[in-house]
Amino acid sequence: MRTYHNMILLIYGTQSGRFMKITGITVHTIANSWKDWLWVRVATDEGISGVGEGTVNAFSGTVETAIRELEERVKGHDPFDIEALLVTTQRDVYTDGGQIHGAAVAAIEMACWDIVGKALDTPVHRLLGGQLRDRVRAYANGWYTVDRTPEEFAGAARRVIERGFTAMKFDPFGDSWQVQSGYEEDLSVALVEAVREEVGTAVDLMVEAHGRFGTSAAVRIAERLAPFRPAWFEEPVSHHNIPLLTEVARRSPVPIAAGESFSSLQQFAELLATGAVGIVQPEPVHLGGLWRARQVASLADACRAVVAPHNAQGPICSAVSAQLGACVPNFYVQESFDSFNEAWTRDLVDPPIAVVDGWIEVPTGPGLGIEVDWDRAASHADSGRRSLELFSPGWELRGAEPPPESRGADESSSVSAGRRRPVVTGSSRPDDER
Repeated sequence: MRTYHNMILLIYGTQSGRFMKITGITVHTIANSWKDWLWVRVATDEGISGVGEGTVNAFSGTVETAIRELEERVKGHDPFDIEALLVTTQRDVYTDGGQIHGAAVAAIEMACWDIVGKALDTPVHRLLGGQLRDRVRAYANGWYTVDRTPEEFAGAARRVIERGFTAMKFDPFGDSWQVQSGYEEDLSVALVEAVREEVGTAVDLMVEAHGRFGTSAAVRIAERLAPFRPAWFEEPVSHHNIPLLTEVARRSPVPIAAGESFSSLQQFAELLATGAVGIVQPEPVHLGGLWRARQVASLADACRAVVAPHNAQGPICSAVSAQLGACVPNFYVQESFDSFNEAWTRDLVDPPIAVVDGWIEVPTGPGLGIEVDWDRAASHADSGRRSLELFSPGWELRGAEPPPESRGADESSSVSAGRRRPVVTGSSRPDDER
């Protein structure tokens, strides 16, 4: 009855020329320990509000400002008109703001989808093609907050599979940039070998590189990783140079995955046209939201590529990824940090985004399928700035202390800009190579 009532209201509004209108946006910064989360609540004149997320590393304040600057453009806009919203906030401003611009738009756009779903009393995935699956497979990330040794990585991996995961991703390359010393390369490969030996062949391993390397280093490392059968080698070279990425993909014996850093459909079209990369990782935040990510999935499907959405933010983005996973035919696997974030983060939304035996149940409630506890979120807001420093020693700890059993006797740490900056111990690099 409620859905019928809402449809009647929608039809009446369309026929009478009266549309729902956006009336305002509130922005909330959540003090996640290793990266600030930026969430929004978009209000309408019908009393229906929606939630979205615009988290990017190191620029939460900048994205908030961009949202404020876009707010006047979207006030009075009908949240049902998603494509018009994207034209207004992206094409019409003319300036290309890349990931930061995409994040500001995405936060608003996701909230509009949430509003539309709530107005129609239906989950978003039913508006993006309908339900293909009621749960999505997840791979673990953020689990290796330990010292960078084979023994500690293996122990951490064991704890991941004890949680029921059947896939996990990690960056074994420390703070490397462009090239590695022989010692560092050997250590990186040893970390992958130790994890593979610990979890066996039934668990999928994804090796992340964060665009660290040049061509020759990337290809050599890929050849050394091949015996451990990674499901993919992620972004081994910079996303800025698609021809370079294509060359590495053609020479690598390990499948290459890429796309999390792209902020436009055109970048995906250019990459997919090469036929060299068969695993793409659209990040809805960078692209401007759900609709563009869904379009990437269709581009990939036409090129016989699969989609593994990037998801390194908070539970709102996890809900967004699950909605995508429910309706995308060429969906592969979803990234998940949720199980390895601090415990309080799992109480911010209802229902929580939980991984059970390696799978996430797709939320079935209207809109994104979650409700944010804004009072609880407000209790974890502050003015500090936290970011993940991927090229600093010890970044893997993500602002946390390693487990007591993994600490070296000479471990030390420093605090900078409101975040803990652990120093890598002597077990991961000799003094003459620091």
